[in-house]
Amino acid sequence: MPIELNSHTTAEVKGNILTVKGPKGQLTQSFINLVQVVVADNQIKVTVTDSQIGKQRAYWGLYRSLFNNMVQGVNEGFERKLEINGVGYKVAGGGNKLTFNLGYSHPIIFDLPASVTAEIAGNIITLKSIDKQLVGEMAAQIRKLRKPEPYKGKGIKYVEEVIRRKAGKSAASGK
Repeated sequence: MPIELNSHTTAEVKGNILTVKGPKGQLTQSFINLVQVVVADNQIKVTVTDSQIGKQRAYWGLYRSLFNNMVQGVNEGFERKLEINGVGYKVAGGGNKLTFNLGYSHPIIFDLPASVTAEIAGNIITLKSIDKQLVGEMAAQIRKLRKPEPYKGKGIKYVEEVIRRKAGKSAASGK
């Protein structure tokens, strides 16, 4: 399946590097020699030398998906939302520096890369960038600061994530 480019997006192949430019920015991705990439007629076409070999088919799908995410990122961008739950758990800051108070004896200062920005609304953190992989990695690192626990649900979780809750201790029933 070719990847369609709109009128605001351009793509260019030099050697084994694809560069995609759009209204929100520019992304580059290198690819291996088993994959051929052709940009023509406002489309990016990804092919392999022999589609019967399983390894080449795997790279075909991988790079097609990566290139599609690049085109989507430079046009629309990506975002990931995290939610903080817990008494006294809070986040402050915004932009590229966040300060977390998560029940530890010290605040945690988290620096984001320059291409990722954060917006804070109450207990919701929204990470935005044109690079899907980078947004997901930063969200995972923030979640790792205090994973949600199954008894009270305290911690940092993705907004769409469902935490399976466990029952706590049961009081012994006396006879």
